[in-house]
Amino acid sequence: MALKKLGSQTVKFHNPPSIISTYTIVGPKEGEGPLKDYFDFILEDDMWGQASFEKAEAKIQEETIKAAINNGNLTNQDIDFILSGDLLNQIVSSTYTARQLSIPYYGLYGACSTMTESLSLGAMIIDGGFADKVVCATSSHFSSAERQFRFPLEYGSQRNFSSQWTVTGAGATILSSTGDGPYITYATTGKIVDKGIKDASNMGAAMAPAAVDTLITHFKDTGFSPSDYDLIISGDLGKIGKSIVLDLLKKEGYDLSNNFTDCGVEIFDGEKQDTHAGGSGCACAAVVFNGYIYKEMKKGNLKRVLLMATGALHSTIINQQGESIPGIAHAITIDINKD
Repeated sequence: MALKKLGSQTVKFHNPPSIISTYTIVGPKEGEGPLKDYFDFILEDDMWGQASFEKAEAKIQEETIKAAINNGNLTNQDIDFILSGDLLNQIVSSTYTARQLSIPYYGLYGACSTMTESLSLGAMIIDGGFADKVVCATSSHFSSAERQFRFPLEYGSQRNFSSQWTVTGAGATILSSTGDGPYITYATTGKIVDKGIKDASNMGAAMAPAAVDTLITHFKDTGFSPSDYDLIISGDLGKIGKSIVLDLLKKEGYDLSNNFTDCGVEIFDGEKQDTHAGGSGCACAAVVFNGYIYKEMKKGNLKRVLLMATGALHSTIINQQGESIPGIAHAITIDINKD
């Protein structure tokens, strides 16, 4: 019997896991943005001494996880599982990171929704009594993502104004069965929503309907209203996707104009940094959450946050065959207090 399930898609945790440690590493461009003071380590060179962008991304994720474990005064032996993923084929950044750490590993693919996917599953594992310490992590890299999903940088292609800038970086969260918070208290698992968008340069529009579906479901399942949250933040809808979400929700009777924003909007200065529609990539939600949101919650400036990372679950091959882009959005409630 699903005693912890609320409504159609939400879980309420009876023993909410505590976030006891986080860590973030970002690239040089991210380190010039508005949230630079919240990141733990800013790279001077996004290659970080590696022979390829892909190897650099794996190193970024590995060092981020190691630092998060160390920040929690833990060792690798204290960690029961790693739950991580990334954008690259066969999630190689995460797999090669796990190879180095020798910790039991679940590889996840949720595209840019991977941060909240890992946090949702990690919280379920701990609340279910299957683990005491879990690492949830993800990464992305502008240059590795460009090479896989669009064009190699050497090609010099023009970027559409609806396109977003993949965040270079990684974020890691340590969840624990004990600790003094913040706590993950609810998780709403998203459904695939596909409204027929085929433009891979307009990810915000492709993912926005899934974000709307998950938000409405979350409010119906939990009985919460938007005003119950200090902050509602999506992962990487960017400016276009954020605008679509606000418009669609308003038509459904939900006004989020006072407390809703997007990690992809916040991480870059759109005027000074020329990122067009804003940030994207797995690391977008990961570094904003593990940096800005977590630290503001520890200060007491934010008491309840709804974090919803969104993902575009397509591939270059299927997109070139004329298929549309399926969207997904997973949301978690993070509270200063358990009750």
